[in-house]
Amino acid sequence: MAADPGDAAGGATTRPEIAHADRVPAAAWVIAGCYVALELTVSGRYGFQQDELYFLVADRHLAFGYVDQPPLAVLLTRTTDLFGVNPTAIRILPALAGGAVVILSARLAALLGGARTARILTALSVAISPIFLGAMHVGNTTPYDLLAWSVVTVGVVTALLRDRPRWWLGAGVAAGIGINDEYLVLTLLAALVLAIVSTSAHRRALATRWPWLGGGIALVIWLPNLIWQFANGWPQLTMAASLRADNSSAGDYAAGIPGQLLYAGLLGIPLLIAGFVNLWRSSQLRFLAVAATIIVVYVLAWIPGKVYYADGILPVLLAAGSGSAERWIDRGRRPVRRRVLLGGLAVVGTILLLPAVLPVLPVTRLHTVNGATSIADGVGWPQLAEEVAAQDISLSRAGHPPTSIFTGAYAEASAVELYGAKQRLPPVISAHNMFWHWGPGNAPDSTVLYVDAYDQLKPYFANCRRLAVYNPPYQVQNDWNDLDIGVCTGPTEPWRSLWPKLKHYE
Repeated sequence: MAADPGDAAGGATTRPEIAHADRVPAAAWVIAGCYVALELTVSGRYGFQQDELYFLVADRHLAFGYVDQPPLAVLLTRTTDLFGVNPTAIRILPALAGGAVVILSARLAALLGGARTARILTALSVAISPIFLGAMHVGNTTPYDLLAWSVVTVGVVTALLRDRPRWWLGAGVAAGIGINDEYLVLTLLAALVLAIVSTSAHRRALATRWPWLGGGIALVIWLPNLIWQFANGWPQLTMAASLRADNSSAGDYAAGIPGQLLYAGLLGIPLLIAGFVNLWRSSQLRFLAVAATIIVVYVLAWIPGKVYYADGILPVLLAAGSGSAERWIDRGRRPVRRRVLLGGLAVVGTILLLPAVLPVLPVTRLHTVNGATSIADGVGWPQLAEEVAAQDISLSRAGHPPTSIFTGAYAEASAVELYGAKQRLPPVISAHNMFWHWGPGNAPDSTVLYVDAYDQLKPYFANCRRLAVYNPPYQVQNDWNDLDIGVCTGPTEPWRSLWPKLKHYE
């Protein structure tokens, strides 16, 4: 198959006999190893993030699905019980997933025609990008989602560019597993199909049985969760609508594109732009440019406040951009200077952004770091449980012992349930997401100690009053500042009657 002029300009070809060997250089493996080591080194600092607490509670309620996610991440959280319930144990698998993404990204650079420098640069740019540093620090759905995107992409690109159709089957397996972790993989699959159909270079591949066999495998793997969604009234659709409503303000739209670039990092920004140009110029690779465009435009248009939903496609763009950077270095009269320039961007960008995405600073200095909301959310959960326990004791001594604890969000309920287990607290319940689905059980309702739930409970109780306002320690600013803790008495209806009215998904 001869490459057209656009392919020559983009530096890409699909002929295996003239392509570089697709192996990943040793230096890329070293980068991946250092990445995993860094993630694990800081994994025990600060504390659990809210989703991790939620998953620790959810793994006591294993199911084929949950109202806000598929089952895989919760199941993987349960496997970490072998290492004890601590942040490091939960973050081992995410760190390894991040290392795998670094290696797969280098492999993508090889598939797109990049030689040794491009492969190493791709591994480096992915490893130091803020989104991959931060996302792989937390044991929620995101690390495995990003890994699934990388495996699916490598499978599809190998099938098309190396004429190895059986790789569609591997991509199907990865897609099915990925959907059971996070539904965003469906966005990737839809974008790839639309991109292949709308570009001529590889359209004939869809006329063969292999892509459809891969799709069938993915569907079979996904089927138990799909049945669960059907049996429970498709709660994910309600969740998606709520997320869009909460993340589609004018500010979200304005910050969408700058946020996407920032997630790539200082080195990643020029590579990202060059990658788009490189992919569009090559007829053989244009389907990846179309797919990336569809994904980015969809996320920016539909849910701009969650711009990182598009970051699964970032390794493709960085791989393509690294190929352009490699050619830029090679054609310079002083290539060493150009290498130093790129290395400088990597070092400066990492120094500037690392404290905001990983807990590398002492927690006492975290309040001085701008944009560190995600890692800051790991601070203060034990103290919140202690404050709730103190209020429980105070009310009990005053002769009004709480009969249940109601929280406004799953994070607070999970923290109080886990950290308050030794305090012999009343039953902890919430009407947020899966906590609503699990119901109030036999929790009494006569005296309710609430956390961040005054507005929810006031219409249904005769008396509600504030007892305290909780803030995280060390002056940390996160999503859990200024939480009201109070007590409500005199319910107008029992929990069972109130429960449908209290339900909220977000």
